[in-house]
Amino acid sequence: MNKKAFFLAFITILIWGSTFAAIRASLHGGYSAGHLVLVRYLIASVFFLIIALWPGVTFRLPKKEDLLKIFVLGLIGISVYHIGVTFGELTISAGTAGMLIGSAPIFTSIIAVIVLKERLGIGGWIGLAVGFIGIFVITLGTGGSSFQLAEGVFYVLAAAIATSVFFVFQKPLLTRYSAIEIMAYFTWIGTLPFLMFAPGLFETLQTATLEAHLSAIYTGLFPAGIAYITWTIALSMSNASSVGSMMYLEPAVAILVAWVWLQELPSTLSIIGGVIALSGVLLVSLLSRNKSTVEMQKAS
Repeated sequence: MNKKAFFLAFITILIWGSTFAAIRASLHGGYSAGHLVLVRYLIASVFFLIIALWPGVTFRLPKKEDLLKIFVLGLIGISVYHIGVTFGELTISAGTAGMLIGSAPIFTSIIAVIVLKERLGIGGWIGLAVGFIGIFVITLGTGGSSFQLAEGVFYVLAAAIATSVFFVFQKPLLTRYSAIEIMAYFTWIGTLPFLMFAPGLFETLQTATLEAHLSAIYTGLFPAGIAYITWTIALSMSNASSVGSMMYLEPAVAILVAWVWLQELPSTLSIIGGVIALSGVLLVSLLSRNKSTVEMQKAS
């Protein structure tokens, strides 16, 4: 990566990694989980509307044959993902949520094998096994000394699976639409189910703390809006694998920000599980790259 691409990707990871602590801050400050996702994505929807209407910005309507796929992926990648993360953080720490979401590439690999018929070598399967062991250890750490799983684990794991599906199946759309166009469509569609949380919103806005309001505005504007633009620019300036490798920093950022902002740390067991899970993710990624390199060399 050149310096500008690295800087933009690093800023994006800092923003995305801080999301988990910001969500907890809003939840602690008087927002319900439902009201928080609604406010966040109303803000994000307005942000993308401004971008779409901005003079000089080319913004195309989706083709008829893509409407169903865009609609379904918007529900999965935005609605399911953010309900899972936000409701999950009612009972688990921001750092733990960050580590579980950081394990999403494990589910992405499984989906790619099943749906796209991609092949994994023995090393790749070992990496997946290590990753799942790490996820299991993380979940054990959410229950403290009782070893009971916190309810939020299941919400966040559902979010990790949702974002994996979203990542795999949106790729063909990115060949026909710009990243800003497709994210705008996903955001607008994904916001619609959040309207069911509208009852009582006015009362929440009146009673929530200033920190909660600022955190909600931040998560709606930066992680859900601006960070996608900086990430897209970084991808346009470097190869996807180099930029994508920055994602491995996100769980560490999530833990650090939660510690500084909320004085909150995951349990020791969860952190150990996070290290194991990340090792599995790295193993799968490295082996997949090595395998691709060998296949390209053979083909040439």
